[in-house]
Amino acid sequence: MSTPIRVLLVDDDPLVRSALAMMLEGTTTVRVVGEASDGAEVPAAVDAHRPDVVLMDIRMPRVDGLTATERLRSRKDTPAGAPEVIVLTTFDADDQVVRALRVGAGGFLLKDTPPAEIVRAIELVAAGEAMLSPTVTRKLIEHVADPEVEDRRGRAKTLLAELTERELEVAVALGQGKSNAEIGAELYMSVATVKAHVSKVLQKLDLNNRVQVALLAHDAGLT
Repeated sequence: MSTPIRVLLVDDDPLVRSALAMMLEGTTTVRVVGEASDGAEVPAAVDAHRPDVVLMDIRMPRVDGLTATERLRSRKDTPAGAPEVIVLTTFDADDQVVRALRVGAGGFLLKDTPPAEIVRAIELVAAGEAMLSPTVTRKLIEHVADPEVEDRRGRAKTLLAELTERELEVAVALGQGKSNAEIGAELYMSVATVKAHVSKVLQKLDLNNRVQVALLAHDAGLT
């Protein structure tokens, strides 16, 4: 049996944390290793419990989930690297969700998401996959009024110009929400080769995960 995915729960509502913990502890693939009630507690909790994935509430009283996610994903001093982050929200048209994705969250979940889908999302993000469908990504981005869209488009095009033609094809496929297997089938590559290209793209663009690549491709108008 493979080692369970270690999860840290971060939410200021103890009832939400309790419900999530009970649901996740009923699975064989996920283990809750710790809890925190505010974003300010996240660094210490990560150091103490070394989770693979953090389920992070967006709205908390002292340090919100956006700030906590940005701080966590930018850390270089964690023993095994920064854990992946899935943000939790009540509304799917939340501009803060898009901001969280831009600073490194691997995806988002609504708090009323069915248990099986929550577990699947954790498994995907822990494996380095995105858990945002193209429809969800478009829906989120369309709800955000962004006056800096033209500036971001120019910056995105400049960054993506550093990629090879093949790497750009992979980046665009990520922007379309495709999995490694789907990208491999479309571009006639093995999954291992796709993973190598994704790693190279992340390195060249200095990004944390494939969701950020997807948003960059969207900013550039390529999806």
